[in-house]
Amino acid sequence: MSWDKQRASIFLAGAGRMGGALLRGWLAAGFPAASLAVAEPDPSPEIAALLKSHAIPAKPKAAPDLMVLAVKPQIMNIVLTAIAPLAGPDTAVLSIAAGRTVASIAAHFPPGTAIVRAMPNLPAEIGRGITVAFASEQVTPECRSLCDALLHAAGEVAWTGDEGLLDAVTALSGSGPAYVFHLVECLADAGVAAGLPKDLAGQLARATVTGAGELLNRSPLSPATLRENVTSPGGTTAAGLSVLMGEPSLKALVQETVAAATRRSRELSS
Repeated sequence: MSWDKQRASIFLAGAGRMGGALLRGWLAAGFPAASLAVAEPDPSPEIAALLKSHAIPAKPKAAPDLMVLAVKPQIMNIVLTAIAPLAGPDTAVLSIAAGRTVASIAAHFPPGTAIVRAMPNLPAEIGRGITVAFASEQVTPECRSLCDALLHAAGEVAWTGDEGLLDAVTALSGSGPAYVFHLVECLADAGVAAGLPKDLAGQLARATVTGAGELLNRSPLSPATLRENVTSPGGTTAAGLSVLMGEPSLKALVQETVAAATRRSRELSS
């Protein structure tokens, strides 16, 4: 067995949005295509071309060092029934399926299998994702290092020793991009309601959110300080914030949103 990224054999099950983002990141980061196998029954034209150009097979030649599960949680049991027999006694597992616990995955593999459960998010498609990962007690430092490198190919990585936190992680960062996209929709609609042409309102909303996000990314200042820097007493921003921070506040609505998504993640986990 090898946990060196240049020698470890990796079998990726699922190359959809997230699995495909990971695959592109691995190749860009220098993981050798010869060490990869990818099973994806319905690849996008881009992924199909990538697999063909790198001659990546659909099945590993031997038991892989690491099996990466990037399939929808609803079909995980079906997929695991098909691919678990490909694992060897030393094969470790890295899962990015929402709501699937380490215990539920371990039930398909021999006792003592090392399992890492991770939750990335959609910006992984452009290498700007954030992933939180949890390692079972069987995961060695070398295995964790390999998983960390694989996940880092899609963006930032944070580790937690409490698997229970992954439900809240799923609700915040996993689902969070959808909340931000809806904010852009709402800003654009508000611009139209204020009299702007639809195309201009959409352009302004998109550029405002992406620009503010990049400023937040680059600045050492806290979000609160950045907000205060934009807000002049008695000005237009203060007038707008008086609504967002009034009753019911945006803060309360977002807390309710994340709480609802957390509850749903727990339901899926059980």
